[in-house]
Parts: sequence; structure tokens; C-alpha cells
Amino acid sequence: MNNVISHESDLRVHIASVGFEVDRIVLPALEMKADRVWLLVNESESKEKGYVKNIKEKLKAKKIEVKERPIERLDFYSILKNLNLIIKEEERNHLFINVSTGSKIQAIACMMACMMHTQFRITPYYAVPERYEPENPDDQVSYGLKQCLRLPIFEIHTPKKTLLDSLAIIKEEGGKVTKKKMADLVEKKNLITVQSKKNIDVARYSILDKNIIQPLQKEWKFITVEQVGRNRVIKLTEKGIEATEFLI
Repeated sequence: MNNVISHESDLRVHIASVGFEVDRIVLPALEMKADRVWLLVNESESKEKGYVKNIKEKLKAKKIEVKERPIERLDFYSILKNLNLIIKEEERNHLFINVSTGSKIQAIACMMACMMHTQFRITPYYAVPERYEPENPDDQVSYGLKQCLRLPIFEIHTPKKTLLDSLAIIKEEGGKVTKKKMADLVEKKNLITVQSKKNIDVARYSILDKNIIQPLQKEWKFITVEQVGRNRVIKLTEKGIEATEFLI
């Protein structure tokens, strides 16, 4: 199997993290005839601004649209959440995600985003430079482009939308909510449907337990359910809090 990328798509949209390299972002975009490039830009790193300017000038000179998304290079959940937002915005196009630029944390987040969205046309790739020899400390750390290698994607299972919407409700309630209020909120948002006209409260709690609480608690470990006085209280676990950082 040939590992080098070839393409046929609608709009060809690239996503790349800006670090201290120019060629590894610009040259793959040119070689693969990108229509648009999203740059993940670390706003707190002033040194990167010169690289961003250089990249944008080179891409725009070739009539390639450039968009920026601010991130913090060491905040994994922020990076992943922003990648998810870009992917969903560009879901009708063919996405090419550059995992060879930026920090290692950014590269991991980029690969993980690919695995979370295998339902879309996503191609992660690694840009192999011609050489790693900066001519001076302020220059880019690699030069040229030898080839772009396509990387395999293994799907990461994520919760279905109903569970994510339910998780968002708990987050909006401050990370905990009574089971009674949760039943009201999920029904109002049409996340559960109660068809029985008899013993409606019993039926509603049963559906809530089966379709939302049990999967979030037992399968995903995102919530706990505790008895507090007369109420049963649903609380986000540490894992659940982390999930809300990038899934919602």
C-alpha cells in the first residue's frame, strides 16, 4: 500500500498547529492544493507571531484562504475542543490534519481529534522535512518537504448526542442536579420521551435511568448518583468534568 497521500475532495481544508516552523505548514498545503488552512495559534507565545505572519503571507500569495483559532499550546482540552469545533464547521469538506507541527501535546490532540471523527473525511498526515538544520536561533527548525505520509486512524468511541446533551445539562447546573430536576430538564429538551399516561413520574424516572443515567454512570463513569436527604443527586465525576472540557 502506498503511504504517500493523494487527494480527491470538495474543498481541501488543512489544520495545522503553529510552532517554530513555516515550510512544514506551507509546503504540504501547496503540494496538496489546499483551498483553506486553519492555523492553531498560541496567542501567549510572542515568538510565534513572526511565524504566523510568514505562513499567512506565503499562503495568501498562492490564493489560499487562512483562518486562525487561538489556543494555549499546553492546554490539551482547549486544543481538542477547538479542533472539534473546526472539524464540525468543516464537516462537508475533506480535512487534512497536520500532526507534525506545534508541540507534542498539540500533535496528540490532532491525532485524537481524527480518531473521534471518523464519520467525516479526515486524513491525518506527517510532513517529513528535507533537513533539520536551523541557520540561526531565530529561524525555523526544519526546511523543505520530502514527503507527506498518511497516518492510519483507529476510531475512538464517544458518547451519543443524547448523552452529551444530558452531560451539558449537568454542567450548566453547576456539576450536580437532583434526579427530579434532571428528569424535568431532559424531557423539556426532548432527550427522553414518555408515552405512558399512567404513573407518568414512575415511567419518566425509569426512562431517565435506562437511557441516560445508567450509560453515563456505568459505561462512561461520567456521573455518580448519591442519596442526599430525600433527594437523589446526580454529580459529575472527575472524568465527567474532563469530558465536558472538550466534548461539549
